[in-house]
Amino acid sequence: MNNKLDALTYYAATKKYHLHFPSLTDDIDVDVVIIGGGFSGINTALELAEKGITNVAVLEARHLGYGGTGRNGGQVMAGIGHDIEAVSKHVGKEGMETLFKMANLGAGIIRDRIAKYQIDADFIPGYGYLAYNARQAKTLHQWEKEFRSVTPDEEIALYTGADVKTVIGSDAYCAALKHMGGGQIHSLNMLLGSAQAAHSLGVKIYESSPVLNVTYGPRVTVRTAMGTVRAAKLLWACDSFLNKLEPEIHARTLVTYSFQIATAPLTEEMVNRISPIRGAYSDIRPVINYYRVTRENRLLFGSATRYLEYMPGDFARWNRTLMLQIFPCLRDTHIDFAWGGPMACSANLFPQIGTLRDHRNVFYVQGYSGFGVTPSHIVCKVLAEGINGGSPRYDLMSRIPHATIHGRDRLRNMLVTAGKLMHQTSGFWKGRN
Repeated sequence: MNNKLDALTYYAATKKYHLHFPSLTDDIDVDVVIIGGGFSGINTALELAEKGITNVAVLEARHLGYGGTGRNGGQVMAGIGHDIEAVSKHVGKEGMETLFKMANLGAGIIRDRIAKYQIDADFIPGYGYLAYNARQAKTLHQWEKEFRSVTPDEEIALYTGADVKTVIGSDAYCAALKHMGGGQIHSLNMLLGSAQAAHSLGVKIYESSPVLNVTYGPRVTVRTAMGTVRAAKLLWACDSFLNKLEPEIHARTLVTYSFQIATAPLTEEMVNRISPIRGAYSDIRPVINYYRVTRENRLLFGSATRYLEYMPGDFARWNRTLMLQIFPCLRDTHIDFAWGGPMACSANLFPQIGTLRDHRNVFYVQGYSGFGVTPSHIVCKVLAEGINGGSPRYDLMSRIPHATIHGRDRLRNMLVTAGKLMHQTSGFWKGRN
């Protein structure tokens, strides 16, 4: 992996759980083996354990949260994908109604899990969806009605003109939709707290155990350097770190990158100035800026390249330029952390779950397309239902087709650039650009 992407993240520097799990050194038999120790793998393991399926093994190649779970923005927002309308032709009207209801469950699942297992994840309520222009403000007005129809008990309000400053301390925006049902978390602490809960229920977790080979059959065999796992069912939960281990699903996503920074701690006066609701924020463009003030009063800011796919030479400088467009008052603020990481994107920018074509006991989950923190808690609840025998929600999500992306490695930069241009054009017609 690119050395720049292995830089110390804010999350690793501020984690509160110092968990260490052994490498797999034995030959074991379980009901379910999960490959991948991020939100997808751990959330599914915990959901299964809560259903009484505790003979589960999780194999992580490095350490828990090494992938996207430890490299994101920590945004707890509504939604399940970039554009839920993209799958409407596959699920029909009733299916869309179900998906829209599901899309608003994520924050509640996170809050309930934190309370149930006393997870120290720095959850802070409050989210601001932000508009740069009148077209985007019109979209936020529609979102306000939709959010209220699904979660009428939440505090949800649209602000325009001078009132925008009561939500976000920036001159960049003309409208802000405040949604107090959303918020922010320290995503690595959320993962580690969830892993601790799953382990307490009997789930076996192994770190530093990269998978070398998988043999399919009525019972699946997964081999690592020093041990093997035999299981009735397998879940691939690697997302952008699949590394071609399973060709059938490798070809269904395209990897792009996002980049984040965290500033030095800000003064309380500055925090109150730029973040009146002390929440998390993002604009609604096809490629968003997203940011939040952490518990330590740092501004954590992230984005991705908008049109052309490339790797910035200096993550800190690149993101700082974007940050100052929104908060010029931070021009003298030092950047303490800068990091980045890959994201696996699906063709329709909607998460993928299902089973392999010829192996119905082999499941997969991937393709969050940069929106994984909150949706993974929804998707993996549904996925666990599927692994545990099935459910109408699992049937609905798993029947959405997953397109193969030809040339996804050899032509990656060109394909990602083309995809971003198409996404930007689509965003214009949908009032998001």
